[in-house]
Parts: sequence; structure tokens; C-alpha cells
Amino acid sequence: MRNTRALAVAGAAVAALGLSAPAAVAWETPSNITALPSVIAPGGQLTITVDGCRGGGMATSNAFSPTRLSPVGGGKGNEGDRGGAGNGTARGTAVINSDARPGPYDITVDCGGRRMTKPQAFTVIGGVRGGIGGSTTTGATPTDVAIGGGLVAAAVVGGGVFWMRRRAERRI
Repeated sequence: MRNTRALAVAGAAVAALGLSAPAAVAWETPSNITALPSVIAPGGQLTITVDGCRGGGMATSNAFSPTRLSPVGGGKGNEGDRGGAGNGTARGTAVINSDARPGPYDITVDCGGRRMTKPQAFTVIGGVRGGIGGSTTTGATPTDVAIGGGLVAAAVVGGGVFWMRRRAERRI
């Protein structure tokens, strides 16, 4: 009877250890990459957060220079943490290149030799053309000149008719 209990306790301990081992391995692998804001202009600051990157790492993209990711969170964990944060999250701030073309960009993260890429993690928007009223042509087209000339001529004729009527009314 005692041997059966000892075997049951040992079996439960081995099962608990076996179920926790995959979680410990996955803890050191980057599992989620978040980029905020998701839409950004050239020259803006992008905050990158990576789960499962306890010891920190490096984030790269075609839109910004390689950026260091530092562990975040409270205090140090156990010896297997390699000195990282207890919650396994790393964060860094990247500055978008001023010459980055508009469109979606990927982010690749390297955490202790383990890599993960998030496709289309953020989008760079194009610059705004201010001050030209939405027009991209230069100068007036012949149609614009004809319309403008017609309006001016109508205003002159209308003003002349109005002035002549007012003048005629004073004589009476």
C-alpha cells in the first residue's frame, strides 16, 4: 500500500514537471510583437513591445535603424532569467527614418538568438502637401482662364446695367 502511494506521488510530480517544461521553453521565445502607434509619419517615435524576450534583444526594420530592446517589469526572476525582467517583456523606442517611403513595414526581433518577424507591423504614412489647395498642377489651365474671364465679363456687364438703372432713377 505504501509503495502505491509513493508511486502515485512520484507520478504526479513527474507529470507536473513535464507539463511545466514546455512553458519554460516557450518563455524564452518571442511570442508577440506590438508596435504603437500602428500608423506613423517619418521622423516619429515607434514603441516596440515584445513578449517572451526576458533578456532583451534587438528590433530591426527597413524603416528604422536597429533598436535595442530592454527588459521591462519588476525585479529579477530566477537564475534562468539571465538577469531579465520577471514578466519576460522587452521594450524599445525606434525613430522612423525621415526618408522612409509610405507603406507597411515588417519588424524582426532577435531575443537571445531566437528570431521572430511580424509582417506589416506598422504603416508609414506620406507627407501632406500643405498650402497648394489640393491642386497638383501648376498655373491655370485654358478652361480656368475662360471660366474666370466669363465671370469677370458678367460682373462688369451686370454692374454697368445696375449703375445705369440707378442713374436713370435719379432723373425722374
